[in-house]
Amino acid sequence: PPRSTLFPYTTLFRSEKEFQLKGEYIKLEQILKIFGVLEKGGQAKVYLAENPVKVNDHSENRRGAKIRKGDTVTVEDLVIKVI
Repeated sequence: PPRSTLFPYTTLFRSEKEFQLKGEYIKLEQILKIFGVLEKGGQAKVYLAENPVKVNDHSENRRGAKIRKGDTVTVEDLVIKVI
């Protein structure tokens, strides 16, 4: 489909998922593995250095960042809401 200047492609086809957190927190690299963004945790450092990832609309590049209930992780066209 043609891209509109008013609505960027990424917002038209964004996928929203929920993640049920069991415990106090989960590390960013773990949640990226669960949702198939990474195949292995060892890829996280390089991936986060080269690709924009946001936690609660703030850029995040620490693979060990603690993701807690109520947080939202945005990566590529995927939005993960932690509940």
